[in-house]
Amino acid sequence: MSFRNSIATTRAFALVLFLALSGFLATSGPASALTAAATVRDANSIQLGDVTYRLDGVDAPELDQVCIDDHADPWTCGIEARDQLTKLISGRAVRCDDVGPEKNFGKRHRAICTAEGDKVSLNEQLIKLGFAIAREPIKANVKPAAADAKSASAGIWKGCFVAPQDFRTGKKDGALLGAACRSDRDKEIRAALFPEDLAMPPSCGIKGKLAVRARVTGNIGIYHLRGCPSYAATTKPDRWFCSEDDAQASGFRKAYNCRRPK
Repeated sequence: MSFRNSIATTRAFALVLFLALSGFLATSGPASALTAAATVRDANSIQLGDVTYRLDGVDAPELDQVCIDDHADPWTCGIEARDQLTKLISGRAVRCDDVGPEKNFGKRHRAICTAEGDKVSLNEQLIKLGFAIAREPIKANVKPAAADAKSASAGIWKGCFVAPQDFRTGKKDGALLGAACRSDRDKEIRAALFPEDLAMPPSCGIKGKLAVRARVTGNIGIYHLRGCPSYAATTKPDRWFCSEDDAQASGFRKAYNCRRPK
């Protein structure tokens, strides 16, 4: 074999190797879209397999959040919002298109998710039903649906509530939203929206407490598990979580006395 042919053979081998490695990396990297059976974690979050996505452009009431209905009665709007999302999916497979990382919720990514057979995303449908408000979308076009829900006083808009973000951070002086808010009942409404004894949602027994000291580690609060020394002492939690993953995604860290010694 001539020197020139040897160089050509080496280059060809290098090209084949490069293409093979490129194909491997492309298939082994994170998928930009995933279709699978869906588990609704809450009205903001859908789990496909072992991946949990936040619905892009959607900010729905948390499972432990309370709203006021159009008869001035408190109701568990977060649980209702989750159930509405479950009904929208109705047992069908869901496709979630990853649109980027979610800065405020741990390692989760935002996605535009659509149930099999639908032309309209779950993001848009949930907001149009009035069981979520629009929030800083990356790609989801949800503003028209949000305007329709508000003008129709649909879902949570028929009553009075605070933005989920304000509830998560305990911002008791945040704006009151909804058709049934009354300025002459401001104090009473806020007391109902931020009750001293926040009811525990079913199967969500992890206690969360907002804490300034948690900010040292970049968190907003601390969560306490059953069996930890601090659990019983935390008598008036600010939040309730169904899993450690949910607590961490909401910006809470585990109480130090819950950690096993190394």
